[in-house]
Amino acid sequence: MSKIRVAVVGAGQFGRNHVRVVRQSERAELRAVVDIDAARAAEVAALYGAEPLADVRRLQDKADAAVVAAPTSAHEEIGCRLLEAGFDVLVEKPIAHDDASAARLGEAAERHGRILQVGHLERFNPAVAELERRATLPLFFEIHRMNLFSPRSLDVDVVLDLMIHDLDIVLRLVGEARLEEIRAAGISILSEKVDIGNVRLQFSGGCVANLTASRVSTERVRKLRLFQPHEYISLDYGKQHAVKFHVGADRQISFAELPVVKGEPLALQFEAFLDSMENLTEPKLNGVAARRTLEVALAILDKMKEHSQVVAQALLPGWTP
Repeated sequence: MSKIRVAVVGAGQFGRNHVRVVRQSERAELRAVVDIDAARAAEVAALYGAEPLADVRRLQDKADAAVVAAPTSAHEEIGCRLLEAGFDVLVEKPIAHDDASAARLGEAAERHGRILQVGHLERFNPAVAELERRATLPLFFEIHRMNLFSPRSLDVDVVLDLMIHDLDIVLRLVGEARLEEIRAAGISILSEKVDIGNVRLQFSGGCVANLTASRVSTERVRKLRLFQPHEYISLDYGKQHAVKFHVGADRQISFAELPVVKGEPLALQFEAFLDSMENLTEPKLNGVAARRTLEVALAILDKMKEHSQVVAQALLPGWTP
C-alpha cells in the first residue's frame, strides 16, 4: 500500500515534534513543512528531508493530509482552507479560539467529506486508555497539571493551553452527564492572560471535578485521581503509570498497578489519524467532541473573569486587579 503524503503546518516547538512523528511513521511520507517564517520552515524541512513552504496554498497536489500546529488563532483559517482544498486534517488542540471558529471548521469538514481530528493528546496516553476501561461511576476528580513557564502558546490562557487536556478526559468519562455548575478563579502572573487557574465542575448525578492548571510552576506535574464507589485510581500522565486502590467487603484496602503498555501519545495519535483516513472512519476525537470541550473551557474563562471583577471590587481604592 502506498504511503499517505503528509504536510505539517507550523514549524514551532510543537510543530517540530509533529514533523518528527510523521517522518518516523512507516505508513506516511513527510512531503512538506509549512511556516510563514520561511527560514524556520527551511531549517526544519532540511532536518527531515522535506520541502519547505511559506504558504499553505502551495500544498495543492503535494500531500493528502496535513497536521496543523500553528497558533490557535490561525486554526480556523488554515484548517478550513485545507479542508476545502481536499486535505484530511489533524489540528492541534484547542480546535479553535472561539466557538464560532470551531463550528466553521466542523462544517467545512462535513461539507467536503474530509477527516477532521483534533489533537487532544492525552486521549492517546496509554495510561488514560486503561483509565477509560476501569472507570465505572466517576464521583470525584482531583487533577493537577503544572508546567514551567514557556513563551509557547501565550496567545491563549492556561485553560486553553493546559487545562483543556484534562477537561477533555473528564467530559469523556462522565459521558452524558449534564454540567450544572462552574466555579473558577484565575490569575495572570507572567503574561497578559490567565497563567494559573482552578475550577470546580459539578455534573448531574453528583460527580464533581476539581482541576488546577499552572504554566508558572517550579516543577512539572501531571496527575489525576478518580474516585468511584469503593475505589479510586491514581494516574500519572507523564510516567504513564496508574494504580487502583480498592476497598473490599472486609473493609481492607488493596492496591494494584494497572497494566499499561507505554507508548508515545503523539505517535499513537498520528497513527489513529492514518487509520481514520485509510478506513474512512470518524476519528476518536472529532470536531464535535472537541467543540464540546472548547465550550466548557470558554465558560470557565467567563467565570474566571467574573471572579476577577469580584476581587477588583473588594480591593482598596487605587488598587488594580
